[in-house]
Amino acid sequence: MFSQKGNLKSHVLTHTKEKPHACEICNKTFSKKGNLKAHLLTHTKQKPYACEVCNKAFSQQAHLNGHLMTHTKQKPYACEVCNKAFSQKGNLKAHSMTHTKQKPYACEVCNKAFSQQGHLKSHLLTHTKQKPYACEVCNKAFSQQSNLKKHLMTHK
Repeated sequence: MFSQKGNLKSHVLTHTKEKPHACEICNKTFSKKGNLKAHLLTHTKQKPYACEVCNKAFSQQAHLNGHLMTHTKQKPYACEVCNKAFSQKGNLKAHSMTHTKQKPYACEVCNKAFSQQGHLKSHLLTHTKQKPYACEVCNKAFSQQSNLKKHLMTHK
């Protein structure tokens, strides 16, 4: 039930899979105008929602809300297989792939497959030779953030 006709119309689109709102920059489509508006911030790099605890900024209020749980140590999303808990629903969804062995994200260069999109993005840097993670102490650069973290231990 919806109190406004527009909300019902918007909800119906979730069933029809219709996405009438298109981004003029990348052509990605959305069922809701609000989702398109939030998406546009990814192109402008605007992040108007900042965490009051650590100042990390986000393009969407929902992302800030999820982030805030990292400070409160709340982990309301638990894995049904191993009971590992997560502060964000998306992290649980990504973790669940480890149990199903699904790897839906494949590299177009070498066909190596990954369970998480972020892992594929990191892997792609090995092909482009980009090294966006630099050590603030010695300026050595790395393609993987995890390698930078390991390297930082050598300075302690």
